[in-house]
Amino acid sequence: MNILVLHKNFPGQFRHIARYLVQTGHKVVGVGNEQSPGLPGLPGVTHVRYELKNMPKHPPQRHMATVFDAAIRSDAVAGLMRQLEKQGFTPDAVLAHPGWGEALYVKDVFPKARLVSLFEFYYHAEGADVGFEPGSPPASPDLRATLRMRNMLHLTNLELCDVAVSPTRWQKSLHPRAYHNKIAVAHEGVNTQVMTPDEAAKFTLPDGRTLTGADKVVTYVARNLEPYRGFHVFMRALPEIQRRCPEAVAVIVGGDRVSYGRPPKDAANWREAMLAEVGPRLDLSRVVFTGQIPYRDYRSLLQVSAAHVYLTYPFVLSWSMLEAMSCGCLVLGSATPPVQEVLGDGVNGRLFPFFETEALAGLVQEALEKPEAFKPLREAARKTAVEGYDIRLGIARYLTLLGIPLPSATDANKER
Repeated sequence: MNILVLHKNFPGQFRHIARYLVQTGHKVVGVGNEQSPGLPGLPGVTHVRYELKNMPKHPPQRHMATVFDAAIRSDAVAGLMRQLEKQGFTPDAVLAHPGWGEALYVKDVFPKARLVSLFEFYYHAEGADVGFEPGSPPASPDLRATLRMRNMLHLTNLELCDVAVSPTRWQKSLHPRAYHNKIAVAHEGVNTQVMTPDEAAKFTLPDGRTLTGADKVVTYVARNLEPYRGFHVFMRALPEIQRRCPEAVAVIVGGDRVSYGRPPKDAANWREAMLAEVGPRLDLSRVVFTGQIPYRDYRSLLQVSAAHVYLTYPFVLSWSMLEAMSCGCLVLGSATPPVQEVLGDGVNGRLFPFFETEALAGLVQEALEKPEAFKPLREAARKTAVEGYDIRLGIARYLTLLGIPLPSATDANKER
């Protein structure tokens, strides 16, 4: 079959399914923007980048930024799809992340193709990420209008696709009920065969120190260090963690940009902002900021973690939490809906109220002082990842959604 994959940052969430499809004899063309990372690790996939020309700096109306951007992107991708058609490529199915507009004209160019679109998040002015911080003002009329316009793009894409998919039940629940029968739940999965426990693992710090599973290592990981992923809460808990656990070493992985939300008002980034707030109360020799690190090093860090802290607003669930569980980490997670769907307190990890730093410090202390007591939770976390979120399960679910026959048992064993 011919499969077209659309993602602004191709391959994005579709790396595993794209690799599998091309390995099993399908022709895969991936489309992304001019900065999309593309093909490393995806031999056999054709990668085509679209260009945005004369992109205005500001939309004609302030609430319309997302929709205006989507109109320009969709036009560029439509032209590219017509070129592919002229070159002899007509997809049987299209897998798309429609959040930036790339999928708007799929059915106009390829009306017979089955369109499967990934819907990560439907915006709300109350009850999800907006207003989650204590003391936050109600959503302003401007913000409400902006969210309404973003959702207008989602609703258009929901109408256009043949099948919609959300990674978790909670993310699906955010969408209008009228579309729930159209939305399947299928997480793309993490590689549980790579992200495994390893008692012999070692992690080398930037200063040359080596950490092992025998050390009291507290880990925190996010793409970027920011409030949406609870970085501020973790930092505010650190002085008390250090007071209770004099041997604890906190290793913090993440960049200084902003993936979600806004930058701080009085600092260059959230790392500097939080160090200005709590730094004087910290032993900074026991706090290590690594920045973003290679995947192999990231895995080694998770493998030596004694307590892995994961927080998130009511928002999209991070791969990092599932990868930490796959590595057999003891995950101390915020009691927010995305986390609670996967992590049960005392079942396969521990939960604490998002803003309660004392509760977090207490859980870290318990984890570092009684590591053997938490071995069953680590094993259960690994089991949850393998049985519910392995990439092979994600691939099988996506194959079904795309209308591609599932492999036979013999073929499946070959893929392993």
